[in-house]
Amino acid sequence: MGKITVNGNKHLEVEAGGSLLAALHEHKIPVPSVCGGRGICGTCKVRVLKGAGPLLEAELRLLSDSQRADNIRLSCQVRVGGDIEIKIPEELLAAGQYKGRCTKIEDLNYDTKRFCLELTEPSKMEFVPGRYVQLLCPSYKEGIEPAGKAYSIASDPKENNLIDLIIRKVPNGICTTWCFEYLKEGDEVEFTGPYGQFGLSRTDLPMVFVAGGSGIAPFVSILHWMKNTSSRRKTEFFFGANMVKDLCLIEQMKQFEKDIADFKFIPVAAEPQRQDNWQGETGLVTEAIQRHYSDLSGYEGYLCGSPGMIDAAAKVLEELKMPEEKIFYDKFE
Repeated sequence: MGKITVNGNKHLEVEAGGSLLAALHEHKIPVPSVCGGRGICGTCKVRVLKGAGPLLEAELRLLSDSQRADNIRLSCQVRVGGDIEIKIPEELLAAGQYKGRCTKIEDLNYDTKRFCLELTEPSKMEFVPGRYVQLLCPSYKEGIEPAGKAYSIASDPKENNLIDLIIRKVPNGICTTWCFEYLKEGDEVEFTGPYGQFGLSRTDLPMVFVAGGSGIAPFVSILHWMKNTSSRRKTEFFFGANMVKDLCLIEQMKQFEKDIADFKFIPVAAEPQRQDNWQGETGLVTEAIQRHYSDLSGYEGYLCGSPGMIDAAAKVLEELKMPEEKIFYDKFE
């Protein structure tokens, strides 16, 4: 057994041998982890004051010199071998903890599903569109530790008893494997949140949305809010995919075009096949943006997707004179 002391006043008795991240999740302390504890994203940082052991390769790669000097560690890489003392933001201890029931699993394309969760305990969660929750993944087979994975909320904030998650299958992903292969309709789920800072500003400036893959998720929630509030902000949403078969939610976006004044959805397929009979935009999503605009100096940009896509899109928006401080993003790993 080991003991984890959190912020000097909370003491947890845990089994030795597992990761610090898994031990914290077992005790409902939701340290964010975008990659599900694989040492890729670098988001599960905590300050370890005592008992951490040596730095591992992933930490050497993902932590800066100043972070290492400040005793910052990746909790997924720290093994619990004895007593450990850590310090984490108090807001993590105050995060809401929720139980729900998976009521529907819907195929959106060949590798992306929508998971509809109905809250049971407590029965409601208030959130700002653009935020995310941390879905808690159990130990579903031998050798898999409990883990948490961050997923953007994709549901209507008006329906605060429901949470939709749009999840794209990641090869060998701990949490996505559980969602796609083990989680069934009717099963109980646990999650914490809401978290994050991504969301619309309070200006009336026209907007450019850019997303790829499951990065569409927070924009679904944002568009629900825009519909509910009768928003009239000029908005164009560029959704990029490699193949036509990678696109999703086309019909829902068409409905938003009808329901929201001055909203336009622009799907972009990089490599459409002849049999697709694709009539839309082609090439990279950044190229489509360049074809549509010559000056974005009076606009705001909202980006969600992979780091590579976001970095490329932000560069193009800045080249089109969008101020850097007007570009907001949420990077998925």
